[in-house]
Amino acid sequence: MRVAIAAFMHESNTFATQKTGLQQFHDAQWDYAGDLIPTWKDAHHEIGGMLQGCGEAGLTLVPVMAASATPSGMVTAEAYEHIVQSLLKHLGQARPFDGLLLALHGSMVAEHYPNADGETLRRVREHLGPDIPIVATLDMHANISSAMVTHATALVVYRTYPHVDQRARGIEGAMLMGRILRGEARPCMAHRKLPLLIHIVQQYTGSGPLADVFREVERIANSPGMLAASVAPGYIYADVADMGVSVLTVANGNTALAESQADVLADFVFNMRGDLNAALPDVAEAVRQTKATTGTVCLMDSGDNIGAGSPGDATFILAELLRQGVPQICTVVYDPESAKTCFKAGEGSQVALSVGGRTDRQHGDPVFIQGRVIRLHDGVFEESEARHGGTRRFDQGPTAVIGTDDRHTIIVNSLRVMPTSLQQILSLGIDPKQQRAIIVKGVTAPRAAYDPIADHVIAVDSPGVSQAGPESFVYKNRPKPLFPLEEIRDWRPSAT
Repeated sequence: MRVAIAAFMHESNTFATQKTGLQQFHDAQWDYAGDLIPTWKDAHHEIGGMLQGCGEAGLTLVPVMAASATPSGMVTAEAYEHIVQSLLKHLGQARPFDGLLLALHGSMVAEHYPNADGETLRRVREHLGPDIPIVATLDMHANISSAMVTHATALVVYRTYPHVDQRARGIEGAMLMGRILRGEARPCMAHRKLPLLIHIVQQYTGSGPLADVFREVERIANSPGMLAASVAPGYIYADVADMGVSVLTVANGNTALAESQADVLADFVFNMRGDLNAALPDVAEAVRQTKATTGTVCLMDSGDNIGAGSPGDATFILAELLRQGVPQICTVVYDPESAKTCFKAGEGSQVALSVGGRTDRQHGDPVFIQGRVIRLHDGVFEESEARHGGTRRFDQGPTAVIGTDDRHTIIVNSLRVMPTSLQQILSLGIDPKQQRAIIVKGVTAPRAAYDPIADHVIAVDSPGVSQAGPESFVYKNRPKPLFPLEEIRDWRPSAT
């Protein structure tokens, strides 16, 4: 039994000003055929899980292609068409095979396809025909559409945020594929779209309401007759018709069971809607709270959340920390121009720079610093532990560490990288426990890396294209009504 493995992944923020083109995919990850195995086999990612699961299920691997880019603005039409055509071409060259394991994100938006993942599945299904099973994995932040459900045989969604179970979900998908090909499983899938948005901070699954939700997911997934169950909180930064929470259930040959269990799970989630929102301190208040504490404080910069498509060069929190006189600040700022200046000056040189605030005016103005270039680095580092995103090898491009005259540590890099690995700063010789305040360009995703070293974690309601709550955005394409933007009595359309 030959099983093809492929991936085409991007989380697209429709409010971000920077589009995602072919270069951004080349800068991140783009592998063909046999290159997939050495790149992904040890990664805590669904592709690594698929590779492992196929081996355990006795399936013959047919690696095809994997392309992904760091979250950012919409994917250009040129990039989308080029990658999809390449995917279809390489699927054709890889045949014959009996099934396809496909890693998607679920919230990709292309310039010409608001539901780009649904379009990808449609084209892949058309290319393969109706008989080859397609098991697709999705990020928890997928805005799941009816097209995704229609064209996939089964969908499997991450269950943790930070996403540390990606490899497990890849294994789950491969094992399910093995059962399908052996005739042991006949997936019947049910989908419920809830008129509900969940605040990004409340999507943390380590405790709180989402921990309760995913205990219910586990219960239903492991109940008699079921093959899988999922809840996708969705992605509030993509202004599309399919945005919102989804519930998926997959039963074995029993459509009625899948439908009834979908209703049970949808009721469970919707009845918790009052607990799924949050209010965060603004920048000034978060800095005041930092000053009132002792130890290392990680300030989670919601408005400049790289994992949600923000530019990584916001300066609001840095400027306020400097204004309020907080000592020993550490931050990573995406600023290729400043990194280039530091490399030209050389290690040990004195520099005076205006850092950050270069992408647009939505994320603050450049901040002036002066100090010494204490380290230059190629920006390549590795993460061996299970961390959000499952990536093992990172590349933040030529990177400079500047020790300022007032004893702050400012890191400027040349490629946007999600701050999901503490190795991003450890590899530069920086001890996080020696810092008083660390600005982290994320909210929940970095917690798997930063919680172990933080004495306090403060999620900040900072401005930007990934500001924490949906109330901050003007949506033009979203469905209505959506709780909490509108009051809703029930998730069933006839009862709203």
